[in-house]
Amino acid sequence: MAQITLSKLAHSYLPQPKGPGDYALKEMDHVWQDGGAYALLGASGCGKTTLLNIISGLVRPSHGRVLFGDRDVTDAPTAERNIAQVFQFPVVYDTMTVRDNLAFPLRNRGMEAGVISQRVQSIAQMIGMTDVLDRKARGLTADAKQKISLGRGMVRQDVNAILFDEPLTVIDPQMKWELRTQLKSLHREFGHTMIYVTHDQTEALTFADKVVVMHEGRVVQMGTPEELFETPAHTFVGYFIGSPGMNLLDAQIDGSHAVLPDGTVPLGAAYPVLQGRTQIGIRPEFVTLGAEGLPYAVTRVEDVGRHRIVRGSIAGKPVNAILDEGATIPADPKASFQPNKINVYADDWRIAPQGGAV
Repeated sequence: MAQITLSKLAHSYLPQPKGPGDYALKEMDHVWQDGGAYALLGASGCGKTTLLNIISGLVRPSHGRVLFGDRDVTDAPTAERNIAQVFQFPVVYDTMTVRDNLAFPLRNRGMEAGVISQRVQSIAQMIGMTDVLDRKARGLTADAKQKISLGRGMVRQDVNAILFDEPLTVIDPQMKWELRTQLKSLHREFGHTMIYVTHDQTEALTFADKVVVMHEGRVVQMGTPEELFETPAHTFVGYFIGSPGMNLLDAQIDGSHAVLPDGTVPLGAAYPVLQGRTQIGIRPEFVTLGAEGLPYAVTRVEDVGRHRIVRGSIAGKPVNAILDEGATIPADPKASFQPNKINVYADDWRIAPQGGAV
C-alpha cells in the first residue's frame, strides 16, 4: 500500500498545447492517503479515466510527477508500480477456468498452492462464483466475466493500490449493490488504497471515504459525502450531487442578505463585497413552501414514495423543493430557505462567510 502524491500534474494529448483548453487535465496538487477509499466522480469526458491511467502508468503526464510514498514513479511502467486495475469491460482469459483466472496473478508471483487455493475460494465467494469455479470463462455472460475481472483485481493482498475504471457498467443492478458492499468490506478488512472511477453519484457516495469531483479536467472538490452535500465548493458539485441537485439563483449579496428580483433572502452569515457573477445555492431539502417568502409557481409534483419533489420556479428561474409525503402545498405558495443551509458563490466558486466560518 502507498500514499499517492500528484505534484503539479497536468496532461494534454496534443504535442504542443497552447492554452488551458488544450489540456485534458488541468494542473493539480493532491495527496491521497495510504489506505484511503477514493471515488473519481464526474460526467463523461471530464478527465477521470485519464487521471486513473496516469496513476496506473498507462499514460505518462505532460507535466508534473506521480509519487507512491517517497518513490517517483512518473516514468515507471505499470508492472513496477505494484497495482491492480479493473477496467470498464471484462478482461479475462477465455480458455482458462474461473478458478485459473482468479489464481493467475498469485501463481505469477510464485505463491504457495495452499495460499492460492484459500484466497481464490474467498474471492469466488465474495463475487458469487463458487459454483462455476471449474467452468471455462468462454461460455459465461458479460456480467459474469466482469465479476471475474473484479475478483482478479482484488485477489492480491500486497498491492500498492487497486484501481477501478467504472467496473460495474455491465453488472445487473442487484449485483451492483452487492459488489459495492463487498468492496467496502474488502477495504475495511485489508486497508488497500482504492480508487474507483464512476459517473454514478450513488456508487461514489456509497463506496468512498472521500469523493474527488472532476469537471472539465479539473478537480473542483475532494471531500466526504457530507461535505459535498452540505458545502459544495463549486456550483457543478452542487448541481451534480443530489437528486434533484442544488437550486442556484442569481443574487446580489448585501452583507447578510441576498437580493433577488422578487425579494430579499436572509443568509446564515455575513459576506464580504463580491465581484463577478454571484449566486446563492440551496438544496431542495431545505426549501419550505408556506405562507411567507418568495412567490413560487408550482409546475408539477412528483410522488416518489417517501417524499414528494415539487418542481416550480421563482421569478422564472427553476427551483425544486422536497417535501414530506404528508405535507400540504398552499394554494398560493411562497418559498423560504433555511438560512444556515444557503451557500454563496462568486463565478461558480463557494465563498466562505466573513470570520472564516465554513
